[in-house]
Amino acid sequence: MADLDNWRADLQSQDVETRAAAAENLCQLGEEAAEAAIDLVKACADEEPVQVWAVAALEEMGPPPASTLPQLIELAKDSQAIVAYWAITLLGRVEDAGAQSEGVLAELLLHAPDISVRERAAWALGRMGPKSQAALEALKTAAASDSVRLARLAEEALS
Repeated sequence: MADLDNWRADLQSQDVETRAAAAENLCQLGEEAAEAAIDLVKACADEEPVQVWAVAALEEMGPPPASTLPQLIELAKDSQAIVAYWAITLLGRVEDAGAQSEGVLAELLLHAPDISVRERAAWALGRMGPKSQAALEALKTAAASDSVRLARLAEEALS
């Protein structure tokens, strides 16, 4: 675990090559990189070499630890679409455990400026099995969207 802590620290380096190498090393950990979930989501906003490895690490990683959920909910509201997208993806991966994020996801589904964030919110709500009235209403609204993909994701989430 010392390596994991070092690579997480290296993601904060001033040197882009050091940050990229850290993200690459975390990518190679696969599911064991879950403890670095927040660091990796934030790294998605970094320069391209870091971003590429951070996204690759997130793709290989399973559900994040429950302790990261409050931070992921905050990151889901990030103004940078790629950061919001990956935070939402991780929230969706925790399925029922992510129910505390339903209100934020419903809001993003209806009002996020980026379509990929709205689509990912619909997907995540579907993974959670939406229970709140706000989430259900947002999905019904999205199911009537002009965006074919968003409408399909919302319909799948409702079924």
